[in-house]
Amino acid sequence: MSVSFEKSETKRNLLRAFAGESQARNRYTFSAGLAKKNGLYVVEAVFRFTADQETAHARAFYDYLEKCSGENIAIDGSYPIDLYSTVLEHLRAAQHNEYQEYEHDYMAFAHMAKDEGFPEISHLFSNVARIEKVHGDRFGQFADLLEQGKLFVNESECEWMCLNCGYVVTAQRPPEYCWVCKHDQGYFVRVEMVPFQMKK
Repeated sequence: MSVSFEKSETKRNLLRAFAGESQARNRYTFSAGLAKKNGLYVVEAVFRFTADQETAHARAFYDYLEKCSGENIAIDGSYPIDLYSTVLEHLRAAQHNEYQEYEHDYMAFAHMAKDEGFPEISHLFSNVARIEKVHGDRFGQFADLLEQGKLFVNESECEWMCLNCGYVVTAQRPPEYCWVCKHDQGYFVRVEMVPFQMKK
């Protein structure tokens, strides 16, 4: 069922995806602010790291709409409102929303794009869907640790890194303050969860 891009549902799905990614980026920025207010720098960093990736997704979807420059495209859609009082609630909401995009939204958009004759766009939706699964898993992991009171304590000794200066300490829990830069415990994360960490 090949259709023209102008008349396609794929065109509208690209804009829906752009709108969703743009909103996710802002929601995560707001959530990062709440985490910072609560002294949870590591959770703030997770939200900001993910927000930057949502910006990249938004750009990828938006670029496919270049031929529509100057148009206003009407779309319908539903988007989450996540105005909670706790960081844990924000993590769980983000986890849920990422899985929603992975399991339902983007896979459906990928199938539609393929059916309409846009294999490259279908591939994009599929790839971003898989990334959203990673996002959901990451938010869930931090939510579990926070919920279980294990964000800053481990059952056995492990390596912890200060995300401000990179100092690494081996202990069951990181120190109350970093011994190098004096930033508080909220900056520490298990080394295995640090982006760009080299395998031993």
